[in-house]
Amino acid sequence: MIYSIKGELTHTEPNLAVVECAGVGYACRTTFTTLSQIGQVGETVKLLTYLHVREDAVELFGFYTQSELTCFKMLLSVSGAGPRTALAILSDTTPEKFALSVATGDTKAFTKTKGVGPKLAQRIILELKDKIAKEQLSQESVAVAEFTAVNNSGAVGEAISALVVLGYSQTEAASVVSKLDASLSAPELIRKSLQLIGKNK
Repeated sequence: MIYSIKGELTHTEPNLAVVECAGVGYACRTTFTTLSQIGQVGETVKLLTYLHVREDAVELFGFYTQSELTCFKMLLSVSGAGPRTALAILSDTTPEKFALSVATGDTKAFTKTKGVGPKLAQRIILELKDKIAKEQLSQESVAVAEFTAVNNSGAVGEAISALVVLGYSQTEAASVVSKLDASLSAPELIRKSLQLIGKNK
C-alpha cells in the first residue's frame, strides 16, 4: 500500500496532479481543494494517498491533508458513492464543512454537487453521522453541531431557518449564527449573520 508520495509536481489539470518520485511520475486523482494548496508545477509536494483497485482499473488518489483523505475514505464506504463522486463532493467543500454538513443533516450541502441526488445525500448523512462523531474531524464542526442541536428552537432556530430561506445552506447558516450571542432576538441574529457573511465574501 502506498501511504504517501513526495516529489516534484510536474503537471496538473482538473482533478489530477502528477508527482515525480525517483524518476516515476505518479498520476494522482485529487480535489480542487488539494490542487489549490499544493503550489505550482516545479515545486516539491507531498500527498497522502489511497490506492483504489477495481477489476478494470487501478487508480491512485492523493490529498494534501489527512482530514481530506479521511473524508474520502468515509465517502467510499457509502453505498452508491464511488471515488469520482467522493472527489466531486470534496472539491465543493472543505473537510470541516463536510463534517458539519453530516453532523447537522444538511442534505442541500451535498445535492449542490453535480451527480449527487437527494437519495444519495440522505445515505451519506445516515451512514456517516456516527463515524463523523467518532472521528471528530474538526472540533469547530462538532461544537457548531452541538450548538445547533441545543438551540434548534427559539430565536437561534428562527434565524437559521430564515437564512436557509434566503438561500444559504443549513451548514453555512448554523456556522455563522453559532458565532453570535444566542440571547439576541431573531431579527438581530439574522441582521448580524448577514453582516458576517458579507464581510467574509
